Amino acid sequence: MFYRSDTGDHGLPHNPFKAIVAPRPIGWISTLDADGNANLAPYSFFNAVADTPPMIMYSSTGEKVGIGGVKDTIANLRETGEFTVSIVSYALRDAMNKSSGAYEAGVDEYALAGLTKGESRTVAPPFVAEAPAALECKVWKIIDLPGETNVMTIGQVTGIHIRDEVLVNGMIDLTLYKPLSRLGYRDYAAVETLFPLNRPGQT
Repeated sequence: MFYRSDTGDHGLPHNPFKAIVAPRPIGWISTLDADGNANLAPYSFFNAVADTPPMIMYSSTGEKVGIGGVKDTIANLRETGEFTVSIVSYALRDAMNKSSGAYEAGVDEYALAGLTKGESRTVAPPFVAEAPAALECKVWKIIDLPGETNVMTIGQVTGIHIRDEVLVNGMIDLTLYKPLSRLGYRDYAAVETLFPLNRPGQT
């Protein structure tokens, strides 16, 4: 089949785009508002974009127009310029899902989901202490994308937390915590099987 993306006329029960671009890691973004109240929300349009210096991006549909006019995450980022990204393990799937609700501004998603606020070293927002790893970030640029409510934030990583129990012989073992990824529709996946693959010329 073929359809033009600008018309959206795919003739299927659900839009297949996000099922095609999958799996996508989940960025569990934490910010603070101007009064120091923490906000926590997961985003599946998230990934690393550079490693020297380490840079990440996340974007969302509906950031500009949400409950109360502007969603908490982007409003906080515009005010403070700092955030953290916690990695979602399979064990934290229900807590992540709980934090994804459309709550009123000021609601503490950490308390709602039964999570602990980890103390950051280089930025003010906390991170999910139970997460296997977390990134402390400062906003590099916020970009308004085409579309009425699409916005992307690029951040520079200023600090990295890794739980000791997921390190084996100095390397992160993803099978110990099974990072969660977003697929299409309402589907998720957890990483369970790893295999090495050398590039041509590598040994």
